[in-house]
Amino acid sequence: MKKLSSNIVLKKLEDEIRFDDKDFPVLSSKTPFELLIATILSQNTSDKNTAKSLKKLRERIGITPEKILRADLKVLKSAIRSSGLYNVKATVIKKLAKIVIEKYGGRLEQIFEKPLEEARSELMSLPGVGPKTADVMLLFAGGKPTFPIDTHVSRVSRRLGIVDEKDDYEEARVKLMKFFPPKYYLKAHLLLIEHGRRTCKAKNPLCRNCVLLKYCSFGQLLSKKL
Repeated sequence: MKKLSSNIVLKKLEDEIRFDDKDFPVLSSKTPFELLIATILSQNTSDKNTAKSLKKLRERIGITPEKILRADLKVLKSAIRSSGLYNVKATVIKKLAKIVIEKYGGRLEQIFEKPLEEARSELMSLPGVGPKTADVMLLFAGGKPTFPIDTHVSRVSRRLGIVDEKDDYEEARVKLMKFFPPKYYLKAHLLLIEHGRRTCKAKNPLCRNCVLLKYCSFGQLLSKKL
């Protein structure tokens, strides 16, 4: 089996995959707060449902901490219903709006002025914000060198052998950050997600059609069984 490198992964996937903002609802976010809300809504649901919820939230309420804090909770729940777990998410979003106004004057940008790990810890102290959500905020809104890991990134990187099956989130994040050059973290993150959606699926992966098959022991083994 041929040895895998970050250049190979990026080149092979870039040549095959084309996507735009519609494929990633978080890319349509205009402010860090809007990105935070989009990421909260994306938890445990599909991108299609996330996009639908964001659209309704923009139309019915608006996505600023002030507008969300003033909004009736029932209206908020109705707007984000398609994202699933809307009762929990609505409560979290209300709490976030209040904290962002009271602690940050309505703007989260000041967090990104801090060193990476300090900013990460501060984000993770907010309601509903775990490691992945914090890393999405830091990479997308703050331009910080970190690597968010969702289910697609986790699955693809494990099958390719970039990270080990036993690795937890932090261990996997560190390995991905070592594997890819920092300037390509965002691009690599998006490409791995899209590759996981289209080809390296959780069930019935299309290994024989995969541009990385010759570098993937998982895919080669599975292809032989078919």
